[in-house]
Amino acid sequence: MENKNKILITGGASGIGRAMAERFLKENNTVIVCGRRVHVLQELSDTLPGIITRRCDLASASEREDLFAWVNRAHPDLNVLVNNAGIQNWMRVDDADFFTRTKTEISINIEAPLHLTALFINLPSLHTIMNVTSGLSFVPLAKVPVYSASKAFLHSFTLSLRHLLKARNIDVIEIIPPALNTDLGGKGIHDQAPPVGDFIEAIFEQLQQGKQDLSFGFSEAMTKAGPEELKNAFARMNPN
Repeated sequence: MENKNKILITGGASGIGRAMAERFLKENNTVIVCGRRVHVLQELSDTLPGIITRRCDLASASEREDLFAWVNRAHPDLNVLVNNAGIQNWMRVDDADFFTRTKTEISINIEAPLHLTALFINLPSLHTIMNVTSGLSFVPLAKVPVYSASKAFLHSFTLSLRHLLKARNIDVIEIIPPALNTDLGGKGIHDQAPPVGDFIEAIFEQLQQGKQDLSFGFSEAMTKAGPEELKNAFARMNPN
């Protein structure tokens, strides 16, 4: 993907999204980041001059529609949508609040990228959609059952979307991270995971090579694994 794009990254104020925003800025792109926490967006603006921020609660369908209306009005030349926002709940199916937390995960991890995709393909300038899934799309971690399932859903949808939008010359790219040292799921949970910077370097190199499925480490191994390897990986990740 060439530079001088105008890119919207959902959930781009922290973690993988922030790292992508910073890298895209360095490569001479215009970057818009949306998120729901005003103070985090302000800190991002203070740290990365030139970035454009927009508050939006992606759990709300009306706010997703407002986001698109604002982009269509103020940034009609936007050509890249990055569906990055996601939440990860560590929980058990017998937790008292299991279903309530499940609905929140589904609204952010599934409904938001589907809705935004349906909205933003109406921009004549749009030529690329990037969906951030996970290595857990291929082998689930039972401690995050709904997160794993939601990413498997988005992986499957991304494959179909790539086929459906081919005739419209809209590229669909899947970004498949492994566990990384971010606050996803809660502070401290992923402290021992690889740094985000190494992942970003790897996927941007693959992006420059024209690849459509961008992976790293564990996620790369899972994308190439056969049924027996996936079964063994599940057993290692989910001991009795």
